[in-house]
Amino acid sequence: MSPAAPLARRLKALREEQWPDAGVTQAQLAEVFGGVSISLISSWENVDKPVRPPVKRLETYATLFATRRSLNGDALRVLPVDQLTGEERRRRRELLQELSELWGGRGFASPALVRDIWTFEADQDVTIVCAPLPEVYRRHLSYTDPESADFVSLYTYADPDALIELFGHIRSRNPDSDVRFRASDELTVDDYTTHLVLLGGVHRNPVTRDVIERVDLPVEQISRAGDAEHGGFRVQQDGRPKLFQPELDSLEHLLEDVAHFYRGESPFNRKRTVTICNGMYGRGTLGAVRALTDARFRDRNTAYVQDRFGEGKSFSVISRVPVIGGQVLTPDWTLEENRLHEWPDAP
Repeated sequence: MSPAAPLARRLKALREEQWPDAGVTQAQLAEVFGGVSISLISSWENVDKPVRPPVKRLETYATLFATRRSLNGDALRVLPVDQLTGEERRRRRELLQELSELWGGRGFASPALVRDIWTFEADQDVTIVCAPLPEVYRRHLSYTDPESADFVSLYTYADPDALIELFGHIRSRNPDSDVRFRASDELTVDDYTTHLVLLGGVHRNPVTRDVIERVDLPVEQISRAGDAEHGGFRVQQDGRPKLFQPELDSLEHLLEDVAHFYRGESPFNRKRTVTICNGMYGRGTLGAVRALTDARFRDRNTAYVQDRFGEGKSFSVISRVPVIGGQVLTPDWTLEENRLHEWPDAP
């Protein structure tokens, strides 16, 4: 038996048995999928000689059969994810997980690679932008001096931990794209129109500042030399300003940082995205990155983002980043106490 046969059997059962009184036909599904042929739908349901549908089609199946409201009106239709109720989103998530596991039967790669938030369309370039390491920190390091035999260019970048973590992950998810990293003072005009990923805040990374000035984002980063001793992220909550700050002990050891993750449409190219991973300290920036790269947490955090924000083009999460023994613990966004602020508000 073909390893794809269980998926074919399940897709046929969804059509015939999910709402038996409705009599959903292959022709209706063909129309829902954008006018594909009935024979193609039939091939996806053929247990003897099944053809695997593209992974993106599983999302349509899951959305369609997550709610009986797909039958409202004169024709079968797929509701926008952001119009589903909480229970319908839960059903969609469970169904998508089931179909994905069947799709990834023995001999096939996991579709999780495609659903990952860091996976972009093929051949779309990605540029990770870091702040340059401030000159005050370079003075005593021979590794940062281009004239030194010990020079290492990576030492001239701020947030190298976050950069290494994220660069490797995005490269693995986008093998057909040009994925590069630049210091903010190295960017070319063409870099601005790629998918932009910005590491670090507005006070060291001027590209982060330029982007925030151009997007609708109700989050303000407060400098450590500003209104608060250790800075923070300020938002409006219940009509009043609220400042989320890192936590340090009496010896100035960092106990908990604050991380900000933002994804939205790029102000420089509406067909590309811009992502900000930022913390008040470097470990917060690393935590913002690891929330969606750490193999132990990224799937649950990605599922939470998809359920919480649906297909919205822009979203923002401010979260706690615990620090134990100087090491960053990846924030679990599914735990309410870890999420300090989310935007936009829940529907």
